[in-house]
Amino acid sequence: MTRQLFLSFKILLITLFMATNALAQPDSNANPKSEATKQNPQVLFETNVGNFVMELYPDKAPNTVKNFLTYVNDGFYNGTIFHRVIPNFMIQGGGFDENLQKKPTRPPISNEADNGLRNTVGTVAMARTSKPHTATSQFFINVAKNGFLDYREKTDRAWGYAVFGRIIKGMKTVNKIRTIPTGKTKGMIDVPKKTVTIIKAEQIK
Repeated sequence: MTRQLFLSFKILLITLFMATNALAQPDSNANPKSEATKQNPQVLFETNVGNFVMELYPDKAPNTVKNFLTYVNDGFYNGTIFHRVIPNFMIQGGGFDENLQKKPTRPPISNEADNGLRNTVGTVAMARTSKPHTATSQFFINVAKNGFLDYREKTDRAWGYAVFGRIIKGMKTVNKIRTIPTGKTKGMIDVPKKTVTIIKAEQIK
């Protein structure tokens, strides 16, 4: 075997090894459970119909995550309910108690919907009014691909809803909540007929 042929064969082996090794490694862009995301904060929600865990993205939505964790660590969400449920859209909570009384909140935060995250199934976003920068404590979990909620431009109609996390455990509980029959109660629509209470929300990582 000539030296040139030997070198070519050696380069081929190295190339094959690198390609095989790359296939065995997780893609940090394609796989949200990459090494980098393992350091993200997580919040455990205990409800009367089951539990679920959120992973939050402070690198993408720093102010939103900071605001959310402040509510969590203050115990604000304990005793609140999922007051709005639309089975092929989303489940919303974090603002009302079991008597449908709205809890007092901290000041609104700036909308970070332009962070590149999308409203896909299992993601968590901030609820707000028709004005972009009105989110306080209420959040929703997408149970469908809700691309129409994504950021398009910085106008009132197209600013979008800021995604700041996703469900990494307990989607079975989320799906259980979304299938609960709803109705009109105290002037509010899409209210679950069986009360879904957040017993406790706590940061676990």
